Amino acid sequence: MSSMSPSDTKAGFTAIETADAPAAIGPYSQAVAVNGLLFVSGQLPIDPATGDFVSEDPVEQARQCLRNVAAIARAAGTDIARTVKTTVLVRDLKRFPEINAAYAEFFSAPYPARATFEVSGLPKNAQVEIEAVVALGKD
Repeated sequence: MSSMSPSDTKAGFTAIETADAPAAIGPYSQAVAVNGLLFVSGQLPIDPATGDFVSEDPVEQARQCLRNVAAIARAAGTDIARTVKTTVLVRDLKRFPEINAAYAEFFSAPYPARATFEVSGLPKNAQVEIEAVVALGKD
């Protein structure tokens, strides 16, 4: 379910919300659409059906993060395949080759631009968090 009512729009910004991805846990939107782009907030590896992490394994967590990004993109009328840029935050870069392989399951060439950072902590003690910028529209 997408929320794109006019009351959510100010100065060309439209908040996107869907029950198919975890609800925001603070004063932010799951995503904001503006000027042909969708800015997806960092997604934790939470299964929206249960409210829990899918796994403690960072590879499975990366997949769930990207499933959440995909659900938000669909709610905005676009597709994860139109991702322009991602930022991947991980707790342990030693697992990055495996995380990278899981990431590659969601994208094809031309791949999105990406930055990856190892961080000392993430919300709810997650191992992975992924944010994205997605072009609006369909191919």
